[in-house]
Amino acid sequence: MRGLAAGSAALTAAPAVLASAYQQKLLLGNQNYDDRPYTYTANDQINIGLIGCGIRGVLDMKFSLEVPGVKLVAVCDLYDGRLDRARELWGNDLFLTKDYRELLARRDIDAVFIATPDHWHKTMFVEALKAGKHVYGEKPMVQKWEEGQAIISTQKSSGKLCQIGSQGLSSLGNEKAKQLYEEGAIGEIVLFDFFSDRYTAEGAWQYPIPPDANPQTVDFDAFLGNAPKVPYDNTRFFRWRNYRDYGTGVAGDLFVHAFSSLNYILSSHGPNRAQATGGLRYWKDGRDVPDVSITLYDFPKTDTHAAFNAAFRINFIAGSGGQGGFRLIGTEGDMEVSQTGVVLNRTKLSLMPTPYALGAFTEATQKKILAEYAAKIENPRASTLATGNTVWEAPAGYRGGNYDHTANFFRAIRGERKIVEDPIFGLRAAGAALLANHSYYEEKPVRWDPEKMKIV
Repeated sequence: MRGLAAGSAALTAAPAVLASAYQQKLLLGNQNYDDRPYTYTANDQINIGLIGCGIRGVLDMKFSLEVPGVKLVAVCDLYDGRLDRARELWGNDLFLTKDYRELLARRDIDAVFIATPDHWHKTMFVEALKAGKHVYGEKPMVQKWEEGQAIISTQKSSGKLCQIGSQGLSSLGNEKAKQLYEEGAIGEIVLFDFFSDRYTAEGAWQYPIPPDANPQTVDFDAFLGNAPKVPYDNTRFFRWRNYRDYGTGVAGDLFVHAFSSLNYILSSHGPNRAQATGGLRYWKDGRDVPDVSITLYDFPKTDTHAAFNAAFRINFIAGSGGQGGFRLIGTEGDMEVSQTGVVLNRTKLSLMPTPYALGAFTEATQKKILAEYAAKIENPRASTLATGNTVWEAPAGYRGGNYDHTANFFRAIRGERKIVEDPIFGLRAAGAALLANHSYYEEKPVRWDPEKMKIV
């Protein structure tokens, strides 16, 4: 198989993973994002602005500023303390504002990062593109699926690039999983399993509230935007994910990551049906979104995958501690995928009757039954199927999907790469994830058209 180890040459024989019994550990090779030195002139520099200097915005800047030739020149946030933090992190020369429109009006900014509450995404994405800026926008792309087409059409008409920030999409683990799947390592997919158990306050969106937060240091009215008007509330501002007015619940925060990776690995456009359940089991802190969510999805047959089912599960109070899984299960094996690795499991299975089922028949009848089953089984690769498992791990010093995803954005701006998660991809991931909310609150199954990207 091509790229089994870093720097390996393409193999001319049959894929090694399907060839013979094996039990091995290999290094992942980074095929898409090299670390070759760059030399940039002043005209090559990409100046960026950040809208939303919270947890995610700070992380986006950490990885962006590791990319050569990128400079942060402006930051917008609605809380004074975050603007002060921006100065601490990135210097006193920054242009700081609480009005994102002032940032978009600056002619020295080439691209903006939008890391705001979900209910602001559509408005800011569209305005930034119209202002002539390339956009890196945090997931989910939209708070409501109906908002997606405005971003898609604006991106096309503006001629600017737009990358949706499901950062794990560009990881080495996903890259290898896609290659393995396309080479038939698990056969036809029949089931996808994703789960995330959490046992931290921050993991359940109980983010810290600074002691100096008050109506003088926070522009709460600007935060509300088009959301329903309510009195000043620190909790709503700093823990906005807990409220339907501003966020998208576990579906928009976490399911969308899994959909981005799954759609990428399978070259899929997503599911066509969802059925959700769950509830508010522990974090009864005023939030109006569930802390346990279980959604079952149906995927239709396409040119790139068989029809299959998927189970998505989130739990915010797991006494066993933080655990999670992302697993593709096929007819010939399964893959456990993370940003930094892939574990491929293959077992030589037999579909022949066992003594349990044959024991009630005479020995002569047993022989006839076994012969009939053997004649029906057609598997030309049966003698060459591999058994055991192979583990691929990222090499030491790998920067992770966050860096690779932002690096892809900047290299696309320079014309060196193509965007890996454009608005169409982003809407298919977000729309599928948000079906969980529709089904949960409406208490019924929901149908989705993955091609036209709308609820049926």
